[in-house]
Amino acid sequence: MSASILHITNGDSTTNYLKKLKFSGDFITWREMLCEGKTTTDVGSETFWKNRFDFFKTSYKISKKKFIDFTLKEYRNLCNKKESKEIVLWFEYDLFCQINMLAVISWLKTYRKGYHISLVCSGKIKGSKKLKGLGELTENQIHQHYKNRIDLSKDDIEYADYIWQLYCSDSPLRLETIYKFNPMSSFQYLVAAIEAHLLRFPSIDNGLNKIENTILETANHHQLSTKNQLIGTLLKTQETYGFGDIQYDYKIDQLQKLFASFNPVQLSKKGKQILENQTSFYRELKDENSYLGGAKKYRFLFNNQSEKLLQITS
Repeated sequence: MSASILHITNGDSTTNYLKKLKFSGDFITWREMLCEGKTTTDVGSETFWKNRFDFFKTSYKISKKKFIDFTLKEYRNLCNKKESKEIVLWFEYDLFCQINMLAVISWLKTYRKGYHISLVCSGKIKGSKKLKGLGELTENQIHQHYKNRIDLSKDDIEYADYIWQLYCSDSPLRLETIYKFNPMSSFQYLVAAIEAHLLRFPSIDNGLNKIENTILETANHHQLSTKNQLIGTLLKTQETYGFGDIQYDYKIDQLQKLFASFNPVQLSKKGKQILENQTSFYRELKDENSYLGGAKKYRFLFNNQSEKLLQITS
């Protein structure tokens, strides 16, 4: 493991784990969650970071100082590291990681043209039905993943950048039509992640997306004493999203009117009606400033029967 390697990881826990295992080289931690909030194609530009800060400030009450210290300083460290002969990306199978991965590759395509880029991506493990994150791998499994890392070809990098451009476009309809048609892709978890992304647009049946409906279903089918127990259950049972507790906390707050109580957790009468598709919560949730990638969330509806997105034109 040459010291000329730069590792770009999906989070601090992975960075700390690799350092603990004495992986040599330099480390950059990509501290973003580009699966949430507005994104633009020009990763790293002033416009890009302004959009990201506006989202974090509005949705998660993140201060400018914290955003600079936590995210921007690390990004500037990345900009300054130009000498590495190989860049190794460490990302996981879920939506959270896959969207961050696309953005990083798009940035590398622009600013590190011609560099040797390889990918370590965790998910399927022999003998396990459950997909696993990097932090769940044993020392031996981590080393095996590293040994078997995928060298990204020029075509791979172009493809990842293309999917990123579509993710950041103002309509998800083009992404919906093409994301499945690259069976030779080096990104084996990307199709499932994009499928999960498209299900985040509101359902035509009740105005809630897949995640919001799952929150109500979990609350309704489990006897949970507190909101924290609800969040804990969602974290344990999620398969494709890779969300953290703060994201679920935020989403539950948006659905607060559909709960009669959080102590214990109980849906309101309206919450149960919406869960049974008897009425819609679309108008109450509709927010023109809510984005998924480059698209306005409430300009599109997901038709569960045809499994296609519809654009709202009026």
